[in-house]
Amino acid sequence: DHPGTLTSANNLAATLDSLGEHEQARSLHMDTLERHHLILGPDHPDTLNSASNLATALANLRQFRAAEQILGDARARSRRVLGENHPDTQRLTENLARVLTALGRPFEAHRLRATGGKKGQRRKRR
Repeated sequence: DHPGTLTSANNLAATLDSLGEHEQARSLHMDTLERHHLILGPDHPDTLNSASNLATALANLRQFRAAEQILGDARARSRRVLGENHPDTQRLTENLARVLTALGRPFEAHRLRATGGKKGQRRKRR
């Protein structure tokens, strides 16, 4: 349960996912995310990264609704803890937009990208 060990497990799971071993990756990511929650808490950047990686494995298994739920929660936490413009928050936003597109919701994905997910605000044009 050492944070360094959790990082190694998260990296191993990501490697398995990139090698096409999506089910093994999903299983290891789930275990790692649970441990991150217990050891570091739900709002820690490493926990948010672990959630993002689990969502990627789920998307690779075409479990888009589960991926959407995890990414939506992780993105909300990241926005609150790290801020809208943090690279991790932006990565979660882009990953969520990709999942929304895969779910057949491209307009929602476009709006999310264009506004950063802020309702009622528009990006200024240059």
